[in-house]
Amino acid sequence: MTAQNRETILTKLKNLSPAFQNRESELDALNSFPYQNIKDLKEIGYTTLTLPKDLGGEGITLTDFLLFQEQIAKGCGSTALSIGWHMGTILEFAEHRHWNKELVPFLSQEFLKGAIINTAASERNAGSPLRGAKPTTTAVLSPDQQNYIITGEKTFTSAAPVLDYIFVTATMDDGKAATFLVPRNSKGVLIRETWDSVALRGTASHDLILDHVEVPANYIKEYTTAETSIHRKGWMLHIPACYLGIAGAARDYAVQFAANYVPTSLGKPIGTLPNMQQQIGEIEVKLMASRQFLYGIATQYEENPNKDFQVEMAAVKTFVTNNAIQIVDLAMRIVGARSLSQQNPLHRYYQNVRAGLHNPPMDDIAFKILAENALEKMED
Repeated sequence: MTAQNRETILTKLKNLSPAFQNRESELDALNSFPYQNIKDLKEIGYTTLTLPKDLGGEGITLTDFLLFQEQIAKGCGSTALSIGWHMGTILEFAEHRHWNKELVPFLSQEFLKGAIINTAASERNAGSPLRGAKPTTTAVLSPDQQNYIITGEKTFTSAAPVLDYIFVTATMDDGKAATFLVPRNSKGVLIRETWDSVALRGTASHDLILDHVEVPANYIKEYTTAETSIHRKGWMLHIPACYLGIAGAARDYAVQFAANYVPTSLGKPIGTLPNMQQQIGEIEVKLMASRQFLYGIATQYEENPNKDFQVEMAAVKTFVTNNAIQIVDLAMRIVGARSLSQQNPLHRYYQNVRAGLHNPPMDDIAFKILAENALEKMED
């Protein structure tokens, strides 16, 4: 993507931000979802940008993807995280071309028509797939061997209200695990509206119910093997990019407040006070460090296709996410008690940014990866 095209898209996304911010309070309601925001993104062609050029998309880079996601999150974190799973799923395919080749032409055309996809892998009480949990969802071959019959329940199905297709992980009769393509309109596919999180409620990450859902036998996207589990997953950096965007929105609000709020007793903006400048300075340093780390690793990832970057990505995720939480906290300290008002966006930013602690990899896994890498290098 040329620099001019990149700026054109960023400008379009920045123009959408005020509307996204105005609508965000609506997402406090149970079972809400930013339908209009997703519609707006489709209308500017955003949802096809990570699709490879040879399949009709723009084939944008990882860095471009993260820049765009950060900007969307400045408008609405729920919108950014929701669409990020769709965009990232396709970006992973663009890098590895690991999907069943029979499905690629069909899915590509569906994406160009505006279809949205996500992967449903997590299961209640089954543990995290990233920690080695095996799917309890089953896929049984029909007697005529023409279809797989999928039965099970999935949790954390983000963007559930607008998904057209879902990649579902399941265990087959022979004990092997695979990922299946499931059209949302298939008989037996239900969405149970269970998502009541106070953070990023607008992602509508409800439960997915699969009640003897039949899909064609060739709808296996890929088998889960040791090789597929070590795919480079640079696109997962959209998670810290989202929380960095939320932190950026909090920063903008706090700095604008400090520059314009003039208490009668002071007679000048509170931003002129040393303690306020100290906190604003801390915010700026944390933002700069986070952005340099995130985009620096993204650039290295693109320049070194034979390196897995598992260690660096774990470090970026935990560093940026925790910095984002601290930035929002500092912003609330600057604004004071009014930051807790229902009408003030800062309380929502604070709730939303903390959700990053529970997105993969969690801090304990990230630190484990970093520690094991350090110890291994010391032994060498």
